[in-house]
Amino acid sequence: MSSEISPSLPSGKLFIGGSFVDALSGRSFETINPATNQILARVAEADLIDLDAAVTAARKAFEVGPWPKMSAAERGRILWRMADLLMQKADEVARLETLDNGKPIFESRQVEIPLEAEILQYYAGWATKITGDTIPARPGAFTYTLREPVGVIAAIVPWNFPLLLAIWKVAPALAAGNTVIVKPSSNTPLTALKFAEIAKEAGLPDGVLNVITGKGSVIGMGLVKHPGVDKIAFTGETKTGIEIMKAGAETLKKVTLELGGKSPNIVFADADLEAAVRGATVGIFYGKGEVCAAGSRLFVEKKIHDEFVEKLAARAKKMVPGDPLDPKTRFGAIVSKEQLEKVLRYIATGKEEGATLVAGGERAQVGSLNGNFVLPTVFDRVQSGMRIAREEIFGPVLSTLEFSDPEEAIAQANATPYGLAAGLWTRDLAKAHRAAKALKAGTVWINTYNRYDAALPFGGYKLSGYGRELGKAALEHYTQVKSVWVDLEG
Repeated sequence: MSSEISPSLPSGKLFIGGSFVDALSGRSFETINPATNQILARVAEADLIDLDAAVTAARKAFEVGPWPKMSAAERGRILWRMADLLMQKADEVARLETLDNGKPIFESRQVEIPLEAEILQYYAGWATKITGDTIPARPGAFTYTLREPVGVIAAIVPWNFPLLLAIWKVAPALAAGNTVIVKPSSNTPLTALKFAEIAKEAGLPDGVLNVITGKGSVIGMGLVKHPGVDKIAFTGETKTGIEIMKAGAETLKKVTLELGGKSPNIVFADADLEAAVRGATVGIFYGKGEVCAAGSRLFVEKKIHDEFVEKLAARAKKMVPGDPLDPKTRFGAIVSKEQLEKVLRYIATGKEEGATLVAGGERAQVGSLNGNFVLPTVFDRVQSGMRIAREEIFGPVLSTLEFSDPEEAIAQANATPYGLAAGLWTRDLAKAHRAAKALKAGTVWINTYNRYDAALPFGGYKLSGYGRELGKAALEHYTQVKSVWVDLEG
C-alpha cells in the first residue's frame, strides 16, 4: 500500500455561513503529505476580510438564526447525527487525517475517530442537562440562575490531532448553544473542512460552524483580537498561549489554553515491568511523540534501571517507521520537514550533552517514500539539567532518568514549569494514590498512559495552561451564569 493522493479530498475553500467559498483575495496555500512530501491539495488562504465574514456569519447565527430558537433536545439530536455520519464516513476521514498528518491509519481509524464520535454523543446527551438553579436567597423573593451560552467561540487547533482537538472544542460549544469558528493548523486543514461537510449534512444551521484556513499569525491572532469573538479555545505551544492571553486582554475575552508539556512517567521497582515497558513505549511513541501529554521524561527506580532500559530499548528498536496508510504500521511520518529538523536538532543536542543513545537517533528511509521519517529514539543516563530533559521536543525522543526513592521521583517529576500529565507504575496502590496527589499535573495515569474518555476532564497546571476540556468541566467554559431576582412583596 502506498501513500498516493486521495481521490476524495474535501473542498479547499473556506466554510462560512453554511457554504464553501474562495478567499476574497484568491490566495491559497499547499498542504503536504508528510510521508511523501507531495502536494495533497491547495487550500484557501483567508485574510482578515474573510475572518470578518466568518465572525459576522457566526454572530448572526447566534443572535437571530434558528440556532438560538432551537430546543436543547434538537441541538442534541444534531450532534448525535454528526457522530453517526462521522462513523459512516470513518474510512474516508481517517484516510484524510493520515494523508495530512502522517500518523498511522490504525491510529486515525481505530483509535481517534471512534473517540471523536463518542465525544459528540457525550455532549449530545449534555445538551438537555445544562441548567440553572433555584436559590432560596431571601424570604419574599424568588431567585434563580440561568446558564446561557457565551456566544461566538473561536477554536484554534494544532496539527497533531487535527480533528480530535477540534471536536474537543466544537462539541461542548454547540451543546451549550454557542456558534463556532474553527481555525485549523495550516499543516493539517483537511479534516476540519470535511467535518464542516458532515455538520451541514447532519442539519447544523448555516453559520453555526465555520472553518477558516490560513496563517496563524494572521487568522489566529485576528480571531483573538476580533471584538465579535467572545471566547478563544486554544491548543498549542505555551509561547503562543501567552501571546493569546495578552492579545485577548484587549477585549477581555474568555480564554482557555491547553498548552505544552514535559510529562513525567515514573516506574517504581515493584511495577509490572512488562506492562510498564509497553506503557512507556505508548507514552512517548503514540502519534510519533507529537502529543502534548507525551511521557517524554521516564524516571526509572535505580534497582531496576538497567533491566528496564534494556527491555525498553529492545522494544523501541522493533518499532520501524512504515507507510502511514498501511494498516500494519504503528509509527508514521513526522508532520513536516520543519518539525523533523527540530527533532533531529534535539537528538544532536542530547548526544552533545552526554546522554547515552540506546535506540534510534537518526532519520529512516521507508521504501521509496521521500517522507519525514525518524527512528523512535531513547536516551539513557539523562541529567535533569539537559535540554532534552527540560524542553518540549514534540517528537519521538525519550529521556530516561534514574531515581532512588519515591520522594526523589516526585521532586524530579515536579521540577518543570509544565504540568499537563504524568504517569506512574507500581503494584502498591497506597503508594500510587500518594504519588498521584503529590504530582503537579492535570492528569495522572496509574499503570496506564495516554488514555482518554469523553467524560474525564483534561487540562494543565502551571505553564501547561488552564481551563479543562472534555467532561462536565468543559461546559463551564462555554456557558455563563445569569442571576435573576424576582421581588414577590412589592
